[in-house]
Amino acid sequence: MPYSLSRPSSLNTPSFCRDPEHNGVLAACEELGIGFVPWAPLGEGYLTGKMDQNTKFDTKTDFRATFPRMFPENMAANMPVVDILRTVATAKNATPAQVALAWLLAQKPWIVPIPGTRRVDHLTENLGALDIKLTRGDLLAMEEAFSKLKVHGERMSDMHMRQIDPN
Repeated sequence: MPYSLSRPSSLNTPSFCRDPEHNGVLAACEELGIGFVPWAPLGEGYLTGKMDQNTKFDTKTDFRATFPRMFPENMAANMPVVDILRTVATAKNATPAQVALAWLLAQKPWIVPIPGTRRVDHLTENLGALDIKLTRGDLLAMEEAFSKLKVHGERMSDMHMRQIDPN
């Protein structure tokens, strides 16, 4: 049975955090037959398309309030990522969240996104990603579009990053 590796340095969905593609993590997983569980595959909810720069997080109860990527100016600057997902979603009669998860599922069979949720309707929506078939052409077009974008803001606060990677 393959092992699973999950930590917040993981592939975080289309163009939002692609470190493992460049730091050897995915290559090691493939070589060793280890499964990979991307952390926050929906970008802490941002990639669902249901948030924007006007979204407010409770600073006492929601850790996202401290994540630079979730600051209003960065959410506004990162909206082109969501726009790409929306465009594909419209063509596939899907939601941006479903396309983001389908994109991950299409990368490698051992990459298994497990989005967190508290609501049954979100779980149902997420499961719909299994029905989205992204063609090679879809994936190439998405990759080309994502490659032109710069993601703004660190994905976690310095304090949170030190908790997972003290170096």
